[in-house]
Amino acid sequence: MQVGPSVRAISAGQQREGDDFKKISSWAAILFAPTLVGTIYGMNFENMPELKWAAGYPFALLLMAVVCVSLYVIFKKRDWL
Repeated sequence: MQVGPSVRAISAGQQREGDDFKKISSWAAILFAPTLVGTIYGMNFENMPELKWAAGYPFALLLMAVVCVSLYVIFKKRDWL
């Protein structure tokens, strides 16, 4: 059974949509990571040891940066970005 050109065109279009969805989802995950860390630190807990550290705030920023860069590298290696 031969596949006609219109079936191949639909298949290629669906592939492109799947790639677009991966890219959008990847960027959403990258942007969600610092949002999650920032919201936890913004809850004003009293019993978080990081709040008493002199380097607590820079640690939170570094954590956000490391997570974002790690996700970017992972998604780039998988060719999702």
